[in-house]
Amino acid sequence: MLQRTLGRTGRPVSIVGLGTWQLGADWGDVDERAALEVLGTAVERGVTFFDTADVYGDGRSESLIGTFRRENPDVDVFVATKMGRRGPQDPAEFTLDNFRAWTDRSRTNLGVDTLDLVQLHCPPTPVFSNDAVYDALDTLVDEGSIAAYGVSVETADEALAAIARPGTASVQIILNAFRLKPLDRVLPAAREAGVGIIARVPLASGLLSGKYTKDTTFAADDHRTYNRDGSAFDVGETFSGVDFATGVEAARAFAAALPEGVTPAAAAIAWVAAQDGVTSVIPGARNPAQVESNTSAASLELPAGLDAKVHEIYDRYFRATVHNRW
Repeated sequence: MLQRTLGRTGRPVSIVGLGTWQLGADWGDVDERAALEVLGTAVERGVTFFDTADVYGDGRSESLIGTFRRENPDVDVFVATKMGRRGPQDPAEFTLDNFRAWTDRSRTNLGVDTLDLVQLHCPPTPVFSNDAVYDALDTLVDEGSIAAYGVSVETADEALAAIARPGTASVQIILNAFRLKPLDRVLPAAREAGVGIIARVPLASGLLSGKYTKDTTFAADDHRTYNRDGSAFDVGETFSGVDFATGVEAARAFAAALPEGVTPAAAAIAWVAAQDGVTSVIPGARNPAQVESNTSAASLELPAGLDAKVHEIYDRYFRATVHNRW
């Protein structure tokens, strides 16, 4: 699979990675053996980049990756984790002492001395402009507990604030056919600064797979059931913040624009990966079949006219309601 350098880390990662939120929690139950099969299939398909977080299953996702690494010591995978959402979402919590405690826990879960990349996990907006936060992150690098740091953001303005900092290696942001705002300013700024872009939620929580109808339901412990109004965490993480019924209609229009033999999921991921400035796209998966479908995007030639169609669908269904929010 094609590799791209992940910003200021200087490390190559696959253009399609694996998001492992599904292996921890909030997407219905995935048992340990099934989770390890997902990780193994991803590697077999050329994935060299896993993204996780210390809150995914309260560390379960990290621990599963740690187990996979122990069982496969010769596999070289770059692992990005996140920190900052295990405690109160108060800017005062983002201190060096807390950073040390959080990263120590992640190092134990993942079974490593040095974390490849730690990302601030969508913290309160003031954190992104706090000099002391970046000083603390630089200290962790100097101490050798982390090799590099980045941020995971909800808004374009948060991304731009982080990109302006010289130590920021990468920015993770929601980018998909239903969320185009990062194309305006974030990707150009990241390209100019040499900051990597990790694109999450590329399928809009599955909407862009084209498999859902307006009557589709999800398990009670699936965030697509309990977080549609943003009551658990930022609503943008669930269906990219778009109305579910509208998203189903837009997904049908997206699928209808594809040539025969091209699946909506693969086309949606390939479109994100083709955007200038994107380093890696990190769709999640709950089983090996989903991994195979997602990674097929890495070798897919983008259908002619798809980019224009994506913008047309976005303007028709979403620009008026979501473009200024994130």
